[in-house]
Amino acid sequence: MTDAVQIKSTRFRAQRQADWQALEALVDKAEARGPAGLTLEEAQTLARLYRKAATSLATAREISLDRGLLLYLESLVERAFLAVYAPQETLSGVVSGFFSRSGPRAMRASLMALLLSAGAMLLGGFIAWMLYFQDNTWYHTFVPADLAAGRGPGATTQYLRDGLFDGPESFVASLAVFAAYLFSHNTRVALFGFALGVFACVPGFLLLFYNGLMIGSFAALYADRDLGYELFGWLSVHGVTELSAIIIAGAGGFRMGFAVLFPGALSRRDALRVAGRDAVKLAMIAVLMLLAAGLLEGFARQLITSTEIRLAVGWGIGALWLAWFALAGRRTA
Repeated sequence: MTDAVQIKSTRFRAQRQADWQALEALVDKAEARGPAGLTLEEAQTLARLYRKAATSLATAREISLDRGLLLYLESLVERAFLAVYAPQETLSGVVSGFFSRSGPRAMRASLMALLLSAGAMLLGGFIAWMLYFQDNTWYHTFVPADLAAGRGPGATTQYLRDGLFDGPESFVASLAVFAAYLFSHNTRVALFGFALGVFACVPGFLLLFYNGLMIGSFAALYADRDLGYELFGWLSVHGVTELSAIIIAGAGGFRMGFAVLFPGALSRRDALRVAGRDAVKLAMIAVLMLLAAGLLEGFARQLITSTEIRLAVGWGIGALWLAWFALAGRRTA
């Protein structure tokens, strides 16, 4: 930037900065308390200063002032516009808007993060599968003993099969405990995957990768006993929804991690704020899906014993989730 542009920008800012600061204070108050928190005089001042700031922005663009000043004015005018003109929705309006528009749009805007999250888990599953068939003792490396609950290479095929269908009542009861533990574990993975993604994506990626190692080890164990199809059906009832929730929560963390790594023209703080809007929506979707998975795990999986029906229920519900993500909110208001 030349000295002439710097001098021009400094003078431009000095002549108008008092108004911008007053506008920023009013916008902060409106965002914190809502428009109802402003007095009539403050609301009138907000509208007047918004118009002046919009004029300043247009002038700054016209005379090509420095980029930092332009970004500040664009952000301020955008916030002031929302404070002045944005409709005040009721709680029911916010909820319906999330389901009909903003939630699915956040999913579609996060495609790269979703692919990375799913890829981390699939990569872990593939590596665990390959290692198991080379040496099945890898199973104990990837699957904690309390999670395995006796299901390992040393278990008999009948023992593993009884857990999937109609084994002894005591065994089914222990399987319910195992299912509850697995759900609790996956919920923690989803929450940590979201929280850790902001740290340059690496911890979140490793957590999803490790979860994939455990799932791949279980799948390899049952496939080795010719029970892979039956396990797939047993897991599908709730797993399609539950594992998708983990992937979505991880993608929310990756969205924030991308903002840290690649902020673009924005500061990292502003990039995080922008990315956080979609990330929070992904986290809300993940929580909703985990609740649904809990209901499916607690009832449908134990009540349905046919592998084909389990597959139909699990993947049918998965198709409904996909239709919501892909189709809702596409129409322009």
